[in-house]
Amino acid sequence: MKLLVLDSSGLVASVAIMEDNTLIGEYTINHKKTHSQTLLPMLDELVKMTETNLDEIDAIAIAKGPGSFTGLRIGSATAKGLGLALNKPIVAVPTVDAIAYNLYETKGCICPIMDARRNQVYTGTYRWEEDQFQVIEEQCARGIEETIDAVNQLGEAVIFLGDGVPVYKEIIKEKIQVPVSFAPAHVSRQRAGAVGSLAMKYYQQGEVQSARDLGPEYLRKSQAEREREERNAR
Repeated sequence: MKLLVLDSSGLVASVAIMEDNTLIGEYTINHKKTHSQTLLPMLDELVKMTETNLDEIDAIAIAKGPGSFTGLRIGSATAKGLGLALNKPIVAVPTVDAIAYNLYETKGCICPIMDARRNQVYTGTYRWEEDQFQVIEEQCARGIEETIDAVNQLGEAVIFLGDGVPVYKEIIKEKIQVPVSFAPAHVSRQRAGAVGSLAMKYYQQGEVQSARDLGPEYLRKSQAEREREERNAR
């Protein structure tokens, strides 16, 4: 089984091609350019370098959100367009789950945090038990202090990762009451390879959808919507 994988849910843009349990190729960039500038050229380059015939892929996997509203829309539109053009199904993977999946067989709790601004994060909690990836708390949007409290209540060692770490690292260190560590750079951000690995499991379980039905999962209103509501409430 072969997957084409896209993740543009955060600051990182990442594309990959996976076949069965092999990562054929992955292209990831975390720089200043927007996803509208990078995603399709990255995909085109990866397809050329791996000599992939897109007609031969079985499905398209996408990090469905939460994350950057613009990034999610670009990724969703790209996956939908490819799915419709190639007549391929979509495997939509929760973004926070995929970030956590970077840390295979980690002891203790895994807590990704994506910066959602205004002291808010997109987060969830996970652990590995007997070679199985377990969701303790599904991805959600909430305050960073509430997130730290939830981790403290679990009462076990935790590793944080995600683009929210450099933003909230000091407050985590100040308020955490359990042993804490922070993931190293090579596994601390979104990677299409992790999205694809989870998508393989979803596909095998029949958790696919048509490209026509694909839409991002935002979890909260955009900043523009919130500011408009605040102005209207005055």
